Amino acid sequence: MRHVLSALVQNRPGVLSHISGMLASRGYNIDSLAVGETEDPRLSRMTFVVVGDDSVLEQVRKQLEKIVTVVRVDDISSKDYVERDLMLIKVAAPPGKRSEINELAGIFRARIVDVAADMVMIEISGKEQKIEAFIELMRPFGIIELVRSGRIAMVRGAESQRLTET
Repeated sequence: MRHVLSALVQNRPGVLSHISGMLASRGYNIDSLAVGETEDPRLSRMTFVVVGDDSVLEQVRKQLEKIVTVVRVDDISSKDYVERDLMLIKVAAPPGKRSEINELAGIFRARIVDVAADMVMIEISGKEQKIEAFIELMRPFGIIELVRSGRIAMVRGAESQRLTET
């Protein structure tokens, strides 16, 4: 089972390294990890995607909660939440293929953000399945380079907690 964990951590040097190292040393694989500052510059939010049963999830939570710089850990996969992934992809685009690439980008609500003589760079965000489907459609054109952000997620509406409620 896929679990999305959101951890509020103190915004200090080395926190990401400490947390990812601790999880790796205990044999937990992180499928996706994204981290960034919150509305409070003293705190960052880390979004982890881990795969495993409920006992794996519970062990990961317990290990995270032991770390001094971790303020709070929430399993948001059991709640109503929105998740997104961001990708930039460079695709070979000879002049005869550009209109087809542009049309496919439009269908996926992606944007062409850079154009060169023989390639285009496209920005796309959405759920993992959407990103994966877009990658597969771009393969025949020739993917030159690809970078993804990792999953970010936030609980919808009234279920979310403000940082001051910790």
